[in-house]
Amino acid sequence: MLRLVLPKGSLEAATFELFDAADLTVKRSSQVDYRASIADPRVAEVRILRPQEIPTYVAEGLFDIGITGRDWVEETGSVVQSLGALNYSKATNDPVRIVVAVANDSAIQKVQDLPQGVRVTTEYPRLTAKFFAERGIKADVRLSYGASEAKIPDIADCVVDLTETGRALRAAGLRIIDTILVSHTELIANPQSAADATKRHAMTQLLTLLEGALEARGKVLVKLNVSDSCYAAVLKVLPAAKSPTVSKLASGDWAVESVVEKRTVNTVIPALKDAGATDILELPISKIIH
Repeated sequence: MLRLVLPKGSLEAATFELFDAADLTVKRSSQVDYRASIADPRVAEVRILRPQEIPTYVAEGLFDIGITGRDWVEETGSVVQSLGALNYSKATNDPVRIVVAVANDSAIQKVQDLPQGVRVTTEYPRLTAKFFAERGIKADVRLSYGASEAKIPDIADCVVDLTETGRALRAAGLRIIDTILVSHTELIANPQSAADATKRHAMTQLLTLLEGALEARGKVLVKLNVSDSCYAAVLKVLPAAKSPTVSKLASGDWAVESVVEKRTVNTVIPALKDAGATDILELPISKIIH
């Protein structure tokens, strides 16, 4: 039913991992194969292409849905429909940023300090030209095919580049002076495909699975038993997504379960035991659907 295009390159591994967690495992004959499949009746075709190209191809109707970054949607000016942000990137669950950076020893402190005719190297010429034009700065924008940070200061005066943590820019001796765009990974759709009721329903179902897998990341389910006398003390310790699930046992005790952040469980479980909880279980969670 749906023709799906997934990103190759920096987002590839993280995207495949997400789809696997969502029970939409992507299968292909080799890591260099650009065609793949998903054993799901809602997915008719899977292609793996550069994220820079995906918004254009989805807008043209070559694919019904695709995953790319908001940065490439804006850079290409593609008319697509966003079905929702997916909070993951190459190394973290945080959004990435398109930033303006200069050499550490530069006297430039803010974009307004840059001179007219400033040489800018970037993989985002459209976004960059618009950004500087809106600020009244005439910029000599030069398309970069990678390693943009290596071109400062002899080839270019500043760089407009994508960063997730800022680590690579700092390692190259650069300093961020402004942010052009905060970009999330998104599930985008061709507007005509999204207007088809059957296809839209399938898109929504796939998005539910992907969002559920993302929501479950870093969380575990904690189950425990507690007596009446310790019940209030245990509930004070126990965090919950909304409120814990509680049921009465035949013994008269209470069975309690709650979703807990994995990073906090090492302190929560001992505290629960101290408060009087017994038979404490920690269980993995595959998906959380709201």
